[in-house]
This record gives sequence, structure tokens and C-alpha cells, in this order.
Amino acid sequence: MRRETLAALLLSAALATAVHAQEAEPKRILVFGDSLTWGWTPSEPIVPTTRHPEADRWTSAMARALGDGYEIVVEGLSGRTTNADDPNDSKLKGDDYLPAALASHEPLDLVIVMLGTNDTKAYLDRTPLEIGLGAGQLINMVHESPGWDLTDYPTPTVLLISPPPLAEAIDPAAAADFEGAREKTLALPEVYGAIAAAAGENFFDAGTVIETDGVDGIHFTAATNATLGEAVAAEVERIIGP
Repeated sequence: MRRETLAALLLSAALATAVHAQEAEPKRILVFGDSLTWGWTPSEPIVPTTRHPEADRWTSAMARALGDGYEIVVEGLSGRTTNADDPNDSKLKGDDYLPAALASHEPLDLVIVMLGTNDTKAYLDRTPLEIGLGAGQLINMVHESPGWDLTDYPTPTVLLISPPPLAEAIDPAAAADFEGAREKTLALPEVYGAIAAAAGENFFDAGTVIETDGVDGIHFTAATNATLGEAVAAEVERIIGP
């Protein structure tokens, strides 16, 4: 009888330890973005550039605001598009790389996608709707990702963020590439909101909390990175809990 009681107590303790360990696992977040996520430092002229120190990037500000219990994986690449082929660089097509990023970093609780600025480039000739559909394709890829590498992790939730509108004045070296792009970025929040809703996912308009304040008219200062990170942290807590 004593042995049975002891065995039961040991089993209960083991189960409690396992449950506690499972509860203690950090919530994992993948951020998939472009130079705004990579940390491009705005300058005149726009190139050559430097990178904001890691502590000054919005993803780091988000991590600080979230605190313990979250693990942030950052996949930022300057020039990245949603699903557009950039004739100047074959590695920038977001939908080509996203599957590998998802598989490399699983398990994931949340995937944050903030892309679209580079899709507005004049030579890509994309409408806001086409850009939104590109973002929607990325959401679909997240939905289809479970089991790609023989795991049975649950499907991550998605937060689609529309970047803030470009400034009215763009650095002369980039002005031709971004001719007409500001108007497209102004239209993206409405399109992205509809795309996210149709996919049953979450949406946040970065333009409600920040403006593009870099001297190049495209990128953010460190202070704006901090503001964005804190705002996105609040969205993360709303979506996957504190």
C-alpha cells in the first residue's frame, strides 16, 4: 500500500513538473520584414547606410516591452517584397524565403509580417490590391506550414502590419524608384485590413502610431522604432496573451 502511495505521489510530481515546464516555455514570435525590420539607419545620401544598433530596432523595443516569456526571432532583409520578383535582386522575393524561415524557427506561436514598402516601387508596377494579395499569399503560407518538416506543431497565428506611409520627400537617389509610391502606401492599410480579415487573422496599421521620420523619407529614427515596438508589443499581448 505504501509503495502504491509513493508511486502515485512520484507520478503526480512528475506530471506537475512536466506541466510546469510546458507552461514555462516562452512564446515564440517570428518577425518577417524588410529594411524597416532589419534596422536601416536613415541618412543623406541614402546609401551607403549603417544599421541601427540592435537595441534601437523596433523588434528589440517590442521584446523589452513584452518582457520574459517571449522569444523573438527576426528575419529582416533590406529590399524584401511580399511576392514580387525584383529584377535587381533575386533573393528579395518574400514568398520564396518564408517557407524556410517558418521551418527553421518552429515551433512558432505568432508570425508578424510587415512588408509592402518595396512592392510600391515604380518599376514593379503593382497596385495596392496586388500588394495586399501578395501579403495574403504569405498568410496562406503560414496556414499551410504545419507538417512541412514532419512535425505536428500547431499553426501559428499571424499579425499583418501595414507599414506607415512614405514621406512626401524621398531621398533623390531613391526618388525615381519610389515615384508614386506614397499614394500606394496610403492605400495599404485598408487593403491589408481586408486581406487579414478575410484570412481570419490580425491586422495593425503602423501609421496610426508612427510616421516615416527618417531624412531619406523611407526609414525610421531610433525614437520611432521604439514607439512602434511598444505599440506592436501591446498587439502581441492582445493576440497571444501576456
